[in-house]
Amino acid sequence: MSIDRYIHKRGPLMFRVLPDNFFIPLSSPNKTVYWDCICKLFSVMEHQLSFGVERDVLADELEYYFDQTGAAEVVEEDFAGSDSRGKANGILRRLEYYGWIEVETDKSYVQRVNFKDYAVRLMKTLLEIEEGRQMEYQGYIYTIYSLVRGGWENPGVVLLQILENTDFLITGLKNLNSSIKRYIDELTRYSNVAEIMDALFNDYIANVVDKAYHRLLTSDNVSKFRPEIIERLESKSRSKAYIEKAAAELADLQETDIDTARENVYRYLHEIIEAFRNMDEILNEINQKNTQYLKAAINRAKFRLAGHEDVRGQIKEILIGINERINQEQLELGGIYELEFLEGLIRIYSSGVLDGSSLYSPVEGKKEFTPREIRDWEPNLTLRQEKLRKLTEKMERVLSVEKIEKYVDNCLGDRKEMRAVQFPLRDTEDFIKIIYIRLYGQRKNMKYGVEPLEEKEVNGYRFKDFRIWRK
Repeated sequence: MSIDRYIHKRGPLMFRVLPDNFFIPLSSPNKTVYWDCICKLFSVMEHQLSFGVERDVLADELEYYFDQTGAAEVVEEDFAGSDSRGKANGILRRLEYYGWIEVETDKSYVQRVNFKDYAVRLMKTLLEIEEGRQMEYQGYIYTIYSLVRGGWENPGVVLLQILENTDFLITGLKNLNSSIKRYIDELTRYSNVAEIMDALFNDYIANVVDKAYHRLLTSDNVSKFRPEIIERLESKSRSKAYIEKAAAELADLQETDIDTARENVYRYLHEIIEAFRNMDEILNEINQKNTQYLKAAINRAKFRLAGHEDVRGQIKEILIGINERINQEQLELGGIYELEFLEGLIRIYSSGVLDGSSLYSPVEGKKEFTPREIRDWEPNLTLRQEKLRKLTEKMERVLSVEKIEKYVDNCLGDRKEMRAVQFPLRDTEDFIKIIYIRLYGQRKNMKYGVEPLEEKEVNGYRFKDFRIWRK
């Protein structure tokens, strides 16, 4: 029987390992209760050194959980009316039925509980998602670097370890890339500047930039180790002694013939080398996504700050004013035509002739080309100087890192530190400068630092205050 026919007949291996009802607890109306209880049980059993935990001990833990005022409410009818002990025993029976735990009776007739092996692996992954745990790239890079520099005593085992750690490293980089894309997609959910700034500074910078992205560019930088890793792996691929020794060891580990093992050695070395050579592509994409997110967040915040000046904002203000007048004069909806000021405020009409101010751009037909002589002409120096002047003014308004540092230095003066609310906040441009000060202050090489404080409101601008000090 071929392997394809075997899989078709028996089904994928995963569905033969995991019970059919395994994920029911996490998709049921009681998913919060189940998750809290599973985490509580996993925490107790993970710190237990002996084989299994007595069932009564776990029941006591769950009973204590249900006695707390912050415990999630059980909504299933099976547990309705049960006391805390009844709910605890009910949860244990359900988890055993769904294949999360197994209960065994030892020689002393004491019931002991263990998590299933597949449940343990899934729980570790789920807890990493729950805690927002970030990958430590430095550990994988140092491990690969150390293994590549050695690896002559057990070349087969070492090669598999290098391959596994390289796969973890590439997967982590792809996950970082995906997480930045998720933050970009979520920007559209925020309806005001406060939400955008909170997502940028308190979520994105804290959980992505500081924890992963910054280290990837500094201490965990792959470029510091990549040349030597590639050079040593290429050297091993040209060494017949290494290839034969690694193939002999892999043949025993993978239970294959020596020719297949030798092909695997060459294939593994090629995959690792290509992974490091092509790593720049995903690193560049991560850099682009990070820049894209920062620009998108700032531009969306600037749009929200100036949003009241666009056409949609003006129409909204007009409608609000009309609604206020209707309420003041206690008119019905049909009485809108009785408001005298509307006649001069809004005029809506149809026009059969398009003029230059029309919103519609008509399609121009083909025109006959008439050649004309091209004459030499001297540039208008006055017009040129005027354009240069406007371009210079535009460049001066760009808030670069250097300008923000100079602005902070001028505002600080002789003082060592100030709070953001003490900076000028006369108009929108001043508030935008505050945003850039907070944004650039996260960088390590800036001449000043920032520390978030409580929320404040100054001149109609409400934001989380922060301390600014000169380094």
